[in-house]
Amino acid sequence: MAGNSFGNAFKLTTFGESHGEALGGIIDGCPAGLILDFEAIEAEMQRRKPGQSAIVTQRKEPDSVKFLSGVFEGKTTGTPIGFIIENTNQKSNDYSHIKDVYRPSHADFTYDKKYGIRDYRGGGRSSARETACRVAAGAIAKQLLKDIKITAYVSGVGNLQLDSDYAALDFSEIEKNPVRCPDASLAKQMEAYIKEIRKEGDTVGGRVTCVLQNVPIGLGEPVFDKFHAQLGKAMLSINAVKGIEYGSGFAGTHQKGSEHNDLFNADGSTKTNFSGGVQGGITNGEDIYFTVAFKPVATIMQKQETINAEGELVEMQGKGRHDPCVVPRAVPIVEAMAALVLADFYLLNRLSKI
Repeated sequence: MAGNSFGNAFKLTTFGESHGEALGGIIDGCPAGLILDFEAIEAEMQRRKPGQSAIVTQRKEPDSVKFLSGVFEGKTTGTPIGFIIENTNQKSNDYSHIKDVYRPSHADFTYDKKYGIRDYRGGGRSSARETACRVAAGAIAKQLLKDIKITAYVSGVGNLQLDSDYAALDFSEIEKNPVRCPDASLAKQMEAYIKEIRKEGDTVGGRVTCVLQNVPIGLGEPVFDKFHAQLGKAMLSINAVKGIEYGSGFAGTHQKGSEHNDLFNADGSTKTNFSGGVQGGITNGEDIYFTVAFKPVATIMQKQETINAEGELVEMQGKGRHDPCVVPRAVPIVEAMAALVLADFYLLNRLSKI
């Protein structure tokens, strides 16, 4: 299986399955001498881990990161950083009913047809549990970036949408509620709605918005490696993501050029920021902001018609522990992938000046 690595100068390769012994990763290219804040890494893992509230999967995993290499006396050595995250609460029997059955809108069918074999326990490699490795690596990338501020939050659950511009929001509210929405009143509505959806045995999609602040000018390469192109790849690699828009996004199609152009101030900053902090594929020093769309989780606790490995129509119903809405736990994943993109371009930019 190819496609297990992300990045160039700061490169993450992940391994492991949802119900295997452990997940893990190797970070290659992290500079030597970076003092790691292990408590900060643990805090990021706690934001993503299952079982953290009543509106997420109740699988109980500590999601502690064990470093195997690349770190000595609390500092990175410049060699590959190897780490594992042990699986301690697998319930593989929850998946025995889909051993020979394909769940609708899941990776079961395509994996089986592509590889001729699949790990049906929690989806194996296709499980969103793999993103724990990304959060661990992203936590290190954040520490490398230092002054850059990365903030993601839930801006939509189903038809409940946050319409406020990010500049008008109080980011300190994000971690005060289990939905991770910066609007306390809307967060309560979202939480109640997710609980209602769970009782129905159904799932619901949503949106995560992310803001990158204090990003230096000059990150990104013209043509194929534009900053926003790599950002799009990063976000679309996350499970259940169906789309991303940055800057003015699709709303910009309703404007004229005279309305959409970001006019300059004398110091090179811009009066508006419809560009979303990227021009010509290169960061311009303004805030980078984007929104990621997540589909409803594919596994639902309702009966559905599907097919089995023999091509026969059968009836199935989801079992086990699943998220009724993925976006509350997706917030740290979006931040982590943004951090990996930034770290990669930061180091590439530094290397190009040597």
